[in-house]
Amino acid sequence: MAYYPEPLARLIEALQRLPGIGPKTAQRLAFFLLKRPAEEVTALAESLTQLKALIVHCRVCFNVTQEDPCRICRDPERNGRALCIVEEPNDLLAIERTREFRGRYHVLLGALSPLDGIGPEDLKVRELLSRLEREPVEEIILATNPSVEGEATALYLSKLLKPFATRITRIARGLPVGGDLEYADEVTLSKALEGRKDL
Repeated sequence: MAYYPEPLARLIEALQRLPGIGPKTAQRLAFFLLKRPAEEVTALAESLTQLKALIVHCRVCFNVTQEDPCRICRDPERNGRALCIVEEPNDLLAIERTREFRGRYHVLLGALSPLDGIGPEDLKVRELLSRLEREPVEEIILATNPSVEGEATALYLSKLLKPFATRITRIARGLPVGGDLEYADEVTLSKALEGRKDL
C-alpha cells in the first residue's frame, strides 16, 4: 500500500479489520468515502465515535444499551420467571423481532471455543450464576447458535444450571420456512425429525 497516500492507506488497513471485508472491498469502500461530500464522511466518523462513547453493556443482562440497566431489564411487564440465554446482543434483537418471547435475557458475549482459547471464564457465566441466585426463574431457554461452539455452550450450561430452574429448554432446530427437503443436509433433517411436535 506504499503507492497510496498515507491517510488512504490507513483507512484501507482499518476497514480490512472489519469482519467480511477483504483488501479489495476495503479499497472500494475507501474510494467510495473519498468521493462522498465531507459532511457525510464527518457524520459517519461522528457516529462511530458516539458508538464507542455512548453504548455500554447493561449491568444486568449484558445487552447493548445507552441507558443502564437496559429497556428490557427495566420493563415491569416482562415475565421475570423465564430467562433466555443468548450468545450476542444481535441474537437477543433477532428474538425480540419475533415478538414471541416476553421474558428476560442474559447475553453471554460469546460461546465456548476451546480451539480459540475461550472458556467459561471468558463469558458472562459467573454473572449469570449470581443473577440466578438473586432472581429465581422457572424456565431457562438456551438460545445459543446451532454451531459446534453454540452446542457445546448449551450442553455446558444445561448441566451447570440444573439447580436454578425447574425447566431448562433448548430452542428448536430444523428446516427453515419455505425450504425444500431435498436441499437440507442430513444434520438439519435429523434435528427437524428429533424436534417434531404433535398437531
